[in-house]
Amino acid sequence: MACRITELILDCADPERLAAFWSEVLGYVEIGREDDGSIQIGPPGAVLGDPRPTLLLSPSSDPRRGKLPLHIDVNPTDRDQDAEWERLLALGARPADVGQGDGVSWHVLADPEGNEFCLLRTRIQPL
Repeated sequence: MACRITELILDCADPERLAAFWSEVLGYVEIGREDDGSIQIGPPGAVLGDPRPTLLLSPSSDPRRGKLPLHIDVNPTDRDQDAEWERLLALGARPADVGQGDGVSWHVLADPEGNEFCLLRTRIQPL
């Protein structure tokens, strides 16, 4: 037996803002809300056991700042890396420097609350 990642939880100051941002980045939709203000987003039509994990944006008055020990990597699906870079910047991402240096094949960005993620080069097929 093995486990699968079914959801990722991200503590944040503004779940509405981050749910909107990550929904646009990933092509996800809102699939639920909790009484505590958490918003769950996932692929359209997602159900428990879907192979793609959902993302739960959980309100926190003290979200962690700085380099996280876990980050999200994304790959473009319908455009090249440069075009996706421009799209992500237009959505509110900003370039981030985590010491990656010059000449790497990926871009490091931060979401609107400063959570780092990487845009990889390889274009993949959407699920």
